[in-house]
Amino acid sequence: DVACGSGTTTIDVLRRAPAGSVAHGFDLSPALIDVARRRQGGQDTSVAFDVADMQTASPPELPYERLMSRLGVMFFADPAAAFANLRRWLVPGGRFAFAVWGPVEDNTWMAATRAAVAEFAELPPVDPSTPGPFRYADVTVLHSLLSRAGFVELTASDWRGTLPIGSSLPAQEAAHFALAAFSSFAEVLAAAGARAFAGAHHTLAARFAPYEQEGV
Repeated sequence: DVACGSGTTTIDVLRRAPAGSVAHGFDLSPALIDVARRRQGGQDTSVAFDVADMQTASPPELPYERLMSRLGVMFFADPAAAFANLRRWLVPGGRFAFAVWGPVEDNTWMAATRAAVAEFAELPPVDPSTPGPFRYADVTVLHSLLSRAGFVELTASDWRGTLPIGSSLPAQEAAHFALAAFSSFAEVLAAAGARAFAGAHHTLAARFAPYEQEGV
């Protein structure tokens, strides 16, 4: 699991994997790896977590049959080098499956958050040439990178569905979570003045409210 964060997806995938499988999660953040290890509890030897920069980390002696990533591959400083390195982590014929966000205008969370912040602070446009959540909104760019890295039989599938914000928060708390956790909104609002965050929070909570269902 590339950029495994706190390990939730790693563990979920292992539960669905064939009997005898093992899973290994890697992330840049020691703090998140600590959380993942606590979640794993140290009891299950079929799952492990380690700190690693997957852009440059040396491949293991025994390559993996599968690599996966959930919203983690958009942040490499050098994506061409990163994908080429990840190819070396796979056995011949191995599979790399991952999720990235589509266009920002298709993402209600982020579109609403950006609009609310923009009422109180100046926001730079989304730049797909730099690390960020919407870097691969244009799938042709992604396919080109993967092809040059040696991946073949490339496919992309759209997925649309409902996801809870911030572990199932109501609108007021979800708005605070979005402003604090998404991109660099908190820093932008802090630079805009003491009242900017409060104003953006009030506006965003109102934008999120119509989507709240049973307190989530």
